[in-house]
Order: sequence, then C-alpha cells, then structure tokens
Amino acid sequence: MTTHPAPQGLDAHLVVERGSFRLDITLTAAPGDVVALLGPNGAGKTTALRALAGLAPLTDGRLRLDGRDLARTPPESRPVGVVFQDYLLFPHLTALDNVAFGPRCRGADRSEARTRAAAWLERMGLAAHMGAKPKRLSGGQAQRVALARALATDPRLLLLDEPLAALDARTRLEVRAQLRRHLADFEAVAVLVTHDPLDAMVLADRLVVVEHGRVVQEGAPADIARHPRTEYIAQLVGLNLYRGRADGHTVRLDAGPEVSTTENLSGPAFVAFPPGAVTLYRDRPTGSSARNLWRCEVAGLESHGDQIRVELTGELPLAADLTAVAVAELGLHTGAPVWAAVKATQTHAYPA
Repeated sequence: MTTHPAPQGLDAHLVVERGSFRLDITLTAAPGDVVALLGPNGAGKTTALRALAGLAPLTDGRLRLDGRDLARTPPESRPVGVVFQDYLLFPHLTALDNVAFGPRCRGADRSEARTRAAAWLERMGLAAHMGAKPKRLSGGQAQRVALARALATDPRLLLLDEPLAALDARTRLEVRAQLRRHLADFEAVAVLVTHDPLDAMVLADRLVVVEHGRVVQEGAPADIARHPRTEYIAQLVGLNLYRGRADGHTVRLDAGPEVSTTENLSGPAFVAFPPGAVTLYRDRPTGSSARNLWRCEVAGLESHGDQIRVELTGELPLAADLTAVAVAELGLHTGAPVWAAVKATQTHAYPA
C-alpha cells in the first residue's frame, strides 16, 4: 500500500460567528509563503488571526496545518508563533528570558531555552541587549525581541498582528526591511494582518482582502494594485476606480459619463486611473488632447505626501493630486468650479 505524505502548509476555512458578525473565509498557503490579510476596520482580520491562534473557536469550517487538524487543539499546543501589535513582552524579564519563555513552555529545560534564545537574539542583531528589560529597549528592538520569541519555538505558522504599527515612521522603514529579510528566511507559513498597504506590498507574497467577513479579492500585490475590484482596495492603492459597461474603447460608467480607454473590451468592466493622471483647469480647455473631460467642483483639499489631494464632485467624483504651486496658481478652494481631464493612455480598463 502506497502512503502519501501529509500536505504541507496551511489549509483553513475559518467560520466564526460573533453576535451579528460572521467571518467566512478560506486561507491556503504553502511553507515559505507570506500572506497579508488586508481590510477596513471591522472586516474580520483580527478575528481570523485569533481563530488561527486558537483564541477564537471556530463555529464551522476546518483548520489544518501540515496535514494536522488543529480545530480543537488548545492554543498552547499549536505549533504557532504570534507577534502581537503591542508585542506583550514581560516587563520583569530580560530580552533573553522573554525569548526563552517560549521554548520553556514547549518543554525545553532552562539551559537549552536560554541557549536557543541567545542564538535568536544574536541573529536579530540584539546580542548587546540580551540583559535589557523591555522598558530599556527602543520600539524597533522590542519588535525584534517579540519576533525572536515567536520564532524560538520553531513554529509552523507565524502570525503577525500589525507588527509595525507601534513604530515611528523612521524606525518603521528600518524594521520593515529587517522583517522582510527574516520572513524570507522563514520556512513555514506566515500570516500578516495590517492596515498599511506599503507593509503588505513589501512583506507579503500574496494579499487577501477581507470586507464584511468575506474575501473580496486575493492575489499577488502587483496584480491587486493594478486591478482593484472594490472601492476600499482602490483607495488603498491610490486609484480612482469606476465600474461600467465596455463597448470597444469606451466604458459607460454606472456613475453616468463615458470614459475613453486604450483597451478594447466588451461587457462589464472596471476603469482605474491614478490621481496624478488628472489635470485640472479653471476654464474649459480648448487645446487639450485629453479625450476624457468632466465638469467638477472642488469638495476638499488636504496634504497628501508632498502633494495636495483635491477631492472633486460633479459629473464624475474623483481625486486629483497636484503640487502646492499648481493649487495656488489655479486658485483652488472648496466650491471652486473646475474641469478635470484624463488622457485615455493614462486609464486602465479590465473585465469586471
């Protein structure tokens, strides 16, 4: 009789009911995969992470890791490591003993646990901070201690809950790069929950977008950034997104007007373009080569990086990114009438 090895990686159908909220998502990943769960507040991301960790019981579904059924396995017996948003380091223990705590809980004696912890802290570049307690560590150092503590148990599933959220912008940049290197070396499955699209794009191999307890889109970061399918995703990746019906190089939007595109499509379609592709005029342009032109009104202005994001209403609600100089030269203010133009070559249409 031929025996087949158990399938490796994560195979989960997570159904969790909590009051009127119902989470119902499927997650699969092979060893070495980093999957990011994205979604607005209340979408169910944290509930999914808690279900994987065993902190929220499944109402229905399945949870298998490397072929082993974990649905009824208590949290402490699961081969799962967790890095919480606020790290949850023990304040009375040194960095070394914080990391050694995991192996001790899994049965290692004190000497073995501390040896393993020291090796992980050295690997994280924290050899000089082994004797420091959490209050003496910087945010980036505390994050690496928490990651070392999770990895020291040799987990087959690593869960990261907003692991960079507590860091300032400068530290976040550095720690994000370090975390990417550590995740690249991790040979099991990692699941990351984040609100930050940059964290997701940099750290994950695959994105799973959850809204209202359901998966609305999943795929490689580049594919999702180029083909958003909901308004939330479009805002996340910084695109104006519309749905309509295509007929050749024209898409008649559900919102009303038509958009000219370079793609030749037929049937239900999405059209997207970046705010930076929008040119604004105070008077209707006469010499513009843009085939898409709409009469709008400024609904609001706010700083967006080194530019000004102009929110527009009118024939087509959209966002435009302009320099501060352009905003001043146009004399833009809330309520100002403008014409918005976008070249067909700067739009992107794809089947809905």
